[in-house]
Amino acid sequence: MPPAAPAGGAGDRPPAYGRDPGERELTGPDPDERELTGPDPGGREPNGSEPNGYGPNGPDPNGYEPDPPGSGPHDPGPPPYGPNGYAPEPGPLPAADPAALDELVPDTALDGARYGSLTLRAASRRGDLARHRGDVRRDALLTVRFGAGRHALLLVAVATGLPGVEGAPRAAHDACALIGGAVGRSYTRLAEDIRTDQRDALKSGLQRLIDRGYGKLRARAAERGVPPEQYTAALRCLLLPADPECRTRVFFGVGAGGLFRLRDGAWQDLEPAALDHLPRHAPADAGDPPPPAAGGSAARPEPFLFRTAFARPGDTLLLCSAGFAEPLHQEPAFAARLAAAWSAPEPPGLADFLTAAQLRVEGHPKDRTAVGVWES
Repeated sequence: MPPAAPAGGAGDRPPAYGRDPGERELTGPDPDERELTGPDPGGREPNGSEPNGYGPNGPDPNGYEPDPPGSGPHDPGPPPYGPNGYAPEPGPLPAADPAALDELVPDTALDGARYGSLTLRAASRRGDLARHRGDVRRDALLTVRFGAGRHALLLVAVATGLPGVEGAPRAAHDACALIGGAVGRSYTRLAEDIRTDQRDALKSGLQRLIDRGYGKLRARAAERGVPPEQYTAALRCLLLPADPECRTRVFFGVGAGGLFRLRDGAWQDLEPAALDHLPRHAPADAGDPPPPAAGGSAARPEPFLFRTAFARPGDTLLLCSAGFAEPLHQEPAFAARLAAAWSAPEPPGLADFLTAAQLRVEGHPKDRTAVGVWES
């Protein structure tokens, strides 16, 4: 674990970072809804004949026989389909390569933490469509702490690989790992700039880290023999200082997804403008630094996004992938149920957070990743 950053003046600061290396039906999963069918008590086929001479009166003294199709505990029968026409629980596992078992991705990831005035909850799960097809989850989630005590810095990264592209889950994982490593090498300077509200330095430094990360992603695409425009991912990140006296939260990233705040029971969309692709005369969001003269990076697939937010007690900040942001934008009933579930006086436990995050909505079968930050 890196040592805590010492307090000091500008001369004690480490090198600048980046210079080094209607409503629709909503349902939750109900494990009690499945109907199990067992074999015929007589051990006979539906036509009354003994299967292959085996059974209670067959030559096998133990009565063992292969389970006929459609019977036995291994075939639970048709599950209770809900929104999107898919079963509420995972179906087949994704196919595995015995030479690449480190690339396996679990159906669901769940994490949480508490530091000072903030409580973190994070969940990522395969969408209904991926569960039905046995596809790998293309959403990746990284939650990590650098440093210790009040000088620690939390990073949460959410990435989504391209649909229908082989290697998309690995690209999303690599995008999270690359930005995680870059932030970890620069966390002392980042934490100091957040505490002292150095917005210009933060924006330029984080944009440099993002650009270098996407450049490395392109290099990995070449190593794998994949077109670089396919080996990429949308990436969204939050920086959260552990210092209870610092309530500044920093968002940065590239690509589709969502950034919301739940305040006084109502959702606020905090999605920032893509400053590096705005005309130079266009007004920036309040408090944002002016856009740079140049456009976006060649390595970066989409414009760089940046925003800081000041957290008030009772706020909940939500960072999410596109698969979660879309129903939150488009389905008022889904947004209302989340607001009700997450407006309680205390943050939800891990299981309750996952239950709310995976509420199923018709027409939205994508992978979902959500990160909630509760402020007290």
